[in-house]
Amino acid sequence: MRILLIEDDSLIGDGLKIGLEKLGFTVDWFDDGLDGKEALMQAPYDAVVLDLGLPGEDGLDILQDWRRQGHKEPVLVLTARGDVDQRIVGLNSGADDYLGKPFALKEVQARLNALIRRNHGNINPLITYKDITFNPQTREITKDGKTVVMSPREIALLELFLLNKNKVLSKEVIENKIYSWSDEVQSNAVEVHVHHLRKKLGKDIIKTINKIGYILGEA
Repeated sequence: MRILLIEDDSLIGDGLKIGLEKLGFTVDWFDDGLDGKEALMQAPYDAVVLDLGLPGEDGLDILQDWRRQGHKEPVLVLTARGDVDQRIVGLNSGADDYLGKPFALKEVQARLNALIRRNHGNINPLITYKDITFNPQTREITKDGKTVVMSPREIALLELFLLNKNKVLSKEVIENKIYSWSDEVQSNAVEVHVHHLRKKLGKDIIKTINKIGYILGEA
């Protein structure tokens, strides 16, 4: 899942970007409030990790502007402003969750997974399709109860399909979801990843919709 990270502390920002990418997320990191605010208009993010004390524009102002404009992406506020009144202001400004610094990377992962899961209407921490089960927290995939080994990009693609079970996903949408702006994307990358999913999970797992894209299972 693609995450927008807006954090001006270089140590925290770099640590979060590297750590979350190792945990399977695609992350775009901005250290300026204005740049980060604009980024949400440019890519299909699944969630936002937002600091409050930012150069350029304050995080609360950014959040309030997003909500006024109708942006519904779940937002995890990550900040040193830890008093109760400040948390209430953040939540009333449109934040979906709140986590004070210092924090544990695994907790950030768990909170993001919960936000994304709820945003897709899935209350179960495990995502299933027929005999396939995916655990977003451990990144483990099983088929008929047996573990299936996949590359991080293959896992990201499968997660995208599992969260959009009844939707046709175009190649462009898939690229925008599993790659960040800093990634170099080969022209046939999506086709290769889909091929690998079919090989590991069954040839009928992903259907090709001619000239449109791909869908999980039956069209």
